[in-house]
Amino acid sequence: MDKTLNNKAWFLVLPVLVVVAFSAIIPLMTVVNYSVNDTFGDNQFFWNGLAWFEEMVSSDRLHAALGRQVLFSAIILAIEVPLGIYIALNMPKKGVWASLCLVLMSLPLLIPFNVVGTIWQIFGRVDIGLLGHTLAAFGIDYNYTNDPIDAWVTIIIMDVWHWTSLISLLCYAGLQSIPQAYYQAARVDQASRWSVFRYIELPKMQGVLLIAVLLRFMDSFMIYTEPFVLTGGGPGNSTTFLSIDLVKMAIGQFDLGPAAAFSIMYFLVILLVSWVFYTVMTNLDKAEGR
Repeated sequence: MDKTLNNKAWFLVLPVLVVVAFSAIIPLMTVVNYSVNDTFGDNQFFWNGLAWFEEMVSSDRLHAALGRQVLFSAIILAIEVPLGIYIALNMPKKGVWASLCLVLMSLPLLIPFNVVGTIWQIFGRVDIGLLGHTLAAFGIDYNYTNDPIDAWVTIIIMDVWHWTSLISLLCYAGLQSIPQAYYQAARVDQASRWSVFRYIELPKMQGVLLIAVLLRFMDSFMIYTEPFVLTGGGPGNSTTFLSIDLVKMAIGQFDLGPAAAFSIMYFLVILLVSWVFYTVMTNLDKAEGR
């Protein structure tokens, strides 16, 4: 029996398409227009071709910011993914303690980005911050406003504190979907803890883990508010990531043409890397027969 198609349902999606057009497509076309034109004010534009893109591609400033961004995302994923899985594996599965753990793990995710940056800005200060004052009391020379390494360590710890719970909660949801019969069969076969994780838990988590890693990569690659509030991109340019550099170029220097080309390249890099990462992970999943 053929299924009846009702194309009138598209009218229900029409308001969403209109909102997306005004909030995404039209601003994107404006950015594209700025990226291929130059202006001297009074809303007068002059065709500039791909000159802004060529300038950005050969820019040492862009290369430095991109290197810092890639390094930051790599460190974040290397820490948060294993840590999130470990926490999820050790969280209670039932009872009051399970509910309490879920609430506590959700709390960092509810805090706005600018508040997170402010919390760690105060927390790390040597004069009034608990972390900075404690480290100074132990004789450790710590100052994230002057030392680039201290600034990087503080930003990384801040991001791990803020976002590891997202990976933990997603992995915990994947673990909860595993039938108890799998664990019972593993106990009968006297499987080791590693074997249970390798052949039962990890395959069942792989779908949500892929989503978690993709979300964390995209978010860490676009991070702006927390490091900007904490360090402002300093000391020097040591924590000036791509997003911070883009804002400085567009708003601080008002170089709209280069900033527009920068933002389009930024968007394409995120899109390309996310697609490559997703393709590799899904192909690896198929190759292993899961």
